[in-house]
Amino acid sequence: MITEPDKENEEETISGENNPVPALLMCPPRFYDVSYVINPWMRGNLGKASLSLAMQQWQKLCRVLSGMAHVLLVEPVAGSPDMVFTANAGLAHAGIVVISSFYYPERQNEETHFRRWFTDAGYRVADLPREIPFEGEGDALFSSNGLRLWVGYGYRTRESSHAILRDLWAIEVAGLHLVDPRFYHLDTCFAPLKDGSLLYFPPAFDKTSVARIEAYYPPAQRIVISEEDAMSFACNAVNIGKTIVLNRISSELECKLKVRGFQVIQVELSEFLKAGGAAKCLVMQLTPELHLQPLNHPVRPCN
Repeated sequence: MITEPDKENEEETISGENNPVPALLMCPPRFYDVSYVINPWMRGNLGKASLSLAMQQWQKLCRVLSGMAHVLLVEPVAGSPDMVFTANAGLAHAGIVVISSFYYPERQNEETHFRRWFTDAGYRVADLPREIPFEGEGDALFSSNGLRLWVGYGYRTRESSHAILRDLWAIEVAGLHLVDPRFYHLDTCFAPLKDGSLLYFPPAFDKTSVARIEAYYPPAQRIVISEEDAMSFACNAVNIGKTIVLNRISSELECKLKVRGFQVIQVELSEFLKAGGAAKCLVMQLTPELHLQPLNHPVRPCN
């Protein structure tokens, strides 16, 4: 069941004065396919994605999130099948967006389209040099208090990007070295939750990074997931308030999250796992103050 905001508090929430409705960017999978191999999940899945099933799964996710957030859509572009994974469009914070500098040429065509969307939406747009790969929110996630930016590196994002991000927002940046190619983006194995806890899969990181994580999050705030849940992209979750939306997970993990007071909504996203993505990969967090609308405002249908 999707929870609507309190009607009596709706005006205050929409106004943005205290707690604006979250804003998310999504892209319909109109041209989605597995048409090349740039991560281990794609191997063996070339041409095997069902476009009709992918659309059904994406629409379900979009409808669920639209009940809790203001969902905006960017138009998909033929020839860019991975554009549906909008988490990789860039990193937005406080009205500034750093457009991704994609590591693989197969995705570099997306940059122009995302840059145009953010420019039209009123963001200050920042670009990184082509020689410094950075893949946006796929590899950069804020702690729940917004004071630390965790940035993964090793596969798609270079460590040299960290200083640029630190200077741009004057924030603390902590690097995490990814060492398992199955978890090539940070958001596939690491999920800071709104209650200050962390959902993560330690084997995806080197020992120094695990120590860095565990120095920041005390034991009571760490939720270590099994390899089975990691392979189902349990960390690739969208957390809005006390609700967590993700792909199918084990009953054990679901119980752990519910004990912490979270409502858990599981949405089947099997078609997107074929390309190495799930719920979080399909969503990018926006600066809500730039998109103030009533929660039920019909911006675009989820299609």
